[in-house]
Parts: sequence; C-alpha cells; structure tokens
Amino acid sequence: MDINDFLLRFKDKEVFGTTDIVDFYASSINEPPNPSTVNWRIHYMIQKGVLHRVGRGKFSLGAGKIYVPDIPRKVKSLFGKIVGAFPYSSVCIWHTSVFNEFMLHQSGKFQCMVEVEKDSAEAVFYFLKERKFSVFLNPDRETMDKYLPENKDAHIVKPLISEAPTQKTGEICTVTIEKMLVDVFCDEILFATQQGAEMRTVFNEALNKYTVNRSKMLRYADRRGRKDGFDNYLETVSEWLRQNKTYDE
Repeated sequence: MDINDFLLRFKDKEVFGTTDIVDFYASSINEPPNPSTVNWRIHYMIQKGVLHRVGRGKFSLGAGKIYVPDIPRKVKSLFGKIVGAFPYSSVCIWHTSVFNEFMLHQSGKFQCMVEVEKDSAEAVFYFLKERKFSVFLNPDRETMDKYLPENKDAHIVKPLISEAPTQKTGEICTVTIEKMLVDVFCDEILFATQQGAEMRTVFNEALNKYTVNRSKMLRYADRRGRKDGFDNYLETVSEWLRQNKTYDE
C-alpha cells in the first residue's frame, strides 16, 4: 500500500474514523475492500507509527510508537515450559527489568512476573517450586521484604486478571505499556521500587516515548477496582499529558 497517498488524503484531518479509511481504500480499487484487509492495514500503520488511536474506531496521524518489552531468553524458555505443562491456561509473563528504561534510579533487583488464570496459579507455583525456582505465590509485604533472594531473580506467580491488556511477541504472551502502568499504580507491594516520585518518572517517561491508550488503562484499572484512584492520578499529570502527542484518549 502507498503510505504517501494515505498521508496526503488525511493530512488535513485532525481525527478520522474507520469508515474514512475504508472509503480511501475503496476509491483505489473501485470496490469495497475486504474488512480483514483493512483491519490488517490499520494494525500495520499503528505499528509503524503512521496512525495512533484516539478512541474506539477513531484515529489521527502521528509519530506514535508501540511499546514492545524486551523478554530475556530465560523468560522465553520459562514461558515455554509453563505453557507446555498447562496448555489450557492463559499465561502472561514479563520481567521487571523493563522498568529500568523508564526509571531515574536504576534497579538491580528484578522479578519474573508469571500471571496465570486463578484456577491454575497454585499448580503453576508448585510446578516451578519442584524445579527449584525461587518462586512465591501472590506474596505479601512481609514475604517481599524478608524472603526474596538478593543474588537471583524471584519468580512471582499471581492470578491473571480477566481482560488484562496483554500482547503477543512472537509466541510469548507478555505485558503492554497500559498494563505495566496500571500494575505499578495498583501493586505497591510488588512494585515497591517504582513507588513515590519514581512512579511519576515511570509514567512521564512511558507516556513521552510510547503511544498509550488511556481508555484501555481505565478499563483495566476498573477490573482491578482502582479506576477512580488511577484516573485521579492521571489528572495529577494532566498538564504534561496534554502536551504529549502520542497519548491516546
């Protein structure tokens, strides 16, 4: 597809919808395009930063950038082991070293977050424990303070909240930027290192560098029972957010 033609068509439109994009492609082939093809092209242009979402079925041109976390090889290997043993359970895995990209004070102590369906959490915990991983099941503050190892990564097994915003990187189901930010706000025990002034730094850096969907964050925060508090926190940085061109309403 010709991106330049697309940019010329929409360069003077502040916001446009899916119907407008369909009409654009229909005019080039003189017939209604296949809906799956249009959806794929929209996805492609979002990945390339040509488009970014500003609402459900609404877009604008921009230089957005999609966040894709780095996944260490050992985490990829662990994901394969868990999925192989629990093929019918949803699994989301990620490594807290990803926060260092957004933090002023770099952390040297990390956890591998293993989020699975609630009914599978205990079984996955024992599966990892039997294989000599340093693993904890939904740990409380005392456990985090006293028992996490100093010289190796801890593995935190916790229930995966339904409808959590995840993404696939290759075969790995992992975290999105929206999930990371909501989790940092909601899980002050698991993410103690990222609290306080550091959390504001994480938010500012993440929102400055990547396209972030506010609606998606609020839906997930609502699933976690913290929508109002999270929305209020976003309001505390509203002046900065208004200046951020990659921030999706």
